[in-house]
Amino acid sequence: MIRFDLPRRSLLASTLGAAAGLAAPAQAQTSQAGRALVGFPPGGTTDIITRLYVEQLRQSLGRQIIVDNRPGAGGRLALEALKAAPGDGSAFAVTPASMLTIYPHLYPRTLRYDPAADFTPVTPVCVFPFGFAVSARHPARTPQEFIAWARTRDAVDWASPVPGSMPHFIGTQLARLAGVTMSHVPFRGSAPAIQGLLSGSIQAVLLPIGELTAFHRSGDARLIAVTAPSRLERLPDVTTFAEAGLGDLTYEEWFGAMLPARAPEAVVAELHRGIAAATQNAQLRESLARLEMGPLVLEPTAFRQRMLRERDAWGPIVAASGFNPDE
Repeated sequence: MIRFDLPRRSLLASTLGAAAGLAAPAQAQTSQAGRALVGFPPGGTTDIITRLYVEQLRQSLGRQIIVDNRPGAGGRLALEALKAAPGDGSAFAVTPASMLTIYPHLYPRTLRYDPAADFTPVTPVCVFPFGFAVSARHPARTPQEFIAWARTRDAVDWASPVPGSMPHFIGTQLARLAGVTMSHVPFRGSAPAIQGLLSGSIQAVLLPIGELTAFHRSGDARLIAVTAPSRLERLPDVTTFAEAGLGDLTYEEWFGAMLPARAPEAVVAELHRGIAAATQNAQLRESLARLEMGPLVLEPTAFRQRMLRERDAWGPIVAASGFNPDE
């Protein structure tokens, strides 16, 4: 259900350009070509992040790797293809966490893969928080002021990138914790949600932080909180929900590399080494920073534990929201 749209075409172009220029020492392991499966169209955030890492992996693994976009079903098609792929390392996927941690609760009867049984987690590749923003004309400058304002109204219209996304459920938690009525407006993507905010048709948005910073810095919108555990270095003026007494709204989403369940340990280790080496490249780190993301590498066992822990934690949150994607 998640599609991340960047706020500026120039940001897309500059990041893709950086991806083309990345390089690392070649250490050929095999001549076998490979595919990096992506569940979203070219030009989206998942696609851009994947291409940044693939360029590094082509060099470090010494073989051709193509990015294989399989958009559709909110990212599920790529993971279904990965499930059916051989475990020889010829295919891996880069996916947002939600496809693995939230979708099992959204689609308990129709999901065609089991995150725990059908895939081998390799490592996260990056991590990022979400931002809660209002228009520049809004009176609130802090979460407390927004809550006080919302309590004077019958309902507040707000938007996330897509219904069923992680920020959607963070927003429903905000309404519950604050004791206010907030009506989720079902936009399809971040760009139309931001336009709704700027036009005044909705009062707030909760989106990946990288999609809001340009509007915050230009003064067109105002970030009033982030879901990060601490203030962001590039946005020191923006408070965290935890600082506002809403620590339950501390969340970060990761993009992770996955192999089929049949992948042998040597294949997992090779891909893990390649990704870990890529995160040390200064140009890649700079490209991630422009997207307000940070690199993240975990050992496969720790990554699996985190994925399953987050999957279990989202169950009661999704249930409490009452959201049904089939409605």
